[in-house]
Amino acid sequence: MRRVDECLYQLVLRTRRQRLFLRSWRKGLELAPVTRPARREGVLAFACLRNEARRLPDFLDHYRRLGVAQFFVVDNGSTDGAAELLAAQPDVAMWRTSGSYRRSRYGMDWLAALKRRHGCGRWCLTVDADELLVYPDWETRPLPALCAWLDARGLRSFPALLLDLYGGPGAAGPEGRILEQVPWFDAGNYRAQRDPRYGHDWIQGGPRERAFFAGEPWQAPALNKVPLVRWKFGQTYVSSTHHLLPRGLNQRREEAPTGVLLHTKFLPGFAARAEEEAARQEHYGDCVEYRAYLARALRPGALHGPGSLRFAGWRQLEALGLMSRGVWI
Repeated sequence: MRRVDECLYQLVLRTRRQRLFLRSWRKGLELAPVTRPARREGVLAFACLRNEARRLPDFLDHYRRLGVAQFFVVDNGSTDGAAELLAAQPDVAMWRTSGSYRRSRYGMDWLAALKRRHGCGRWCLTVDADELLVYPDWETRPLPALCAWLDARGLRSFPALLLDLYGGPGAAGPEGRILEQVPWFDAGNYRAQRDPRYGHDWIQGGPRERAFFAGEPWQAPALNKVPLVRWKFGQTYVSSTHHLLPRGLNQRREEAPTGVLLHTKFLPGFAARAEEEAARQEHYGDCVEYRAYLARALRPGALHGPGSLRFAGWRQLEALGLMSRGVWI
């Protein structure tokens, strides 16, 4: 009976994957090219953004240092100069759309269309503008080296924990580098629950649960992500970059390293951004997350507490058990 149930569930997942894949074909028609991609060998980065001019210099600099060969970016109606900044970058291919972020599955359909056209057979990194990936030895061993290591072991994906950063004592003002503006994080209060449907750990906790969802922890944002994938035709993200289909891409082998996505959402002035996004109604779950931010009337440094640690590099995160090097040496 268990075998029959598993076969039926495999059929459900296959049908869902095909539906999401076909959906991305239609949503890809909403994209208008601004700058065309040039063929470059190496890791490709994909992002969908709106009004992120403040973060873009640090975002581009970080991933260039990691060895990203080219960026594929969807601009969803920026009005702060982000689109003009991106269009001037020689390693950025950009598309514009005024379509609904929510109705594109929060940008995943648009990016799936671009990966189908440009990413098949390549290692593709899918991140938000407020996510900076780090992993063991990232300063000296760039992404192409990590991807070569994964290829040699037959691994097709690389998981990462989303680690929320925030301000506090000694944080820089808006003129500082992004990581200097939000240098603090929660060292503990994370929990994982196995999700047998997709074969991965669903992780929650951190400062957002502590500050905004303490009474309803099941509504706290998910922190598990799979941002780096060797892309193949027919693959699809199901919910943001939290998990994919086929579900084997969500599974981690013990010898494999893991990373951390430094999440810089809570920059100074975030309250104004939260108010705007809550009014737009374009985010997940009827904007429950942004409404929770507004209810708290978030102030600079409000997330800092007794359990906060100042970010000091990947070795610190490994010592805390927030990332693993596996047998990556």
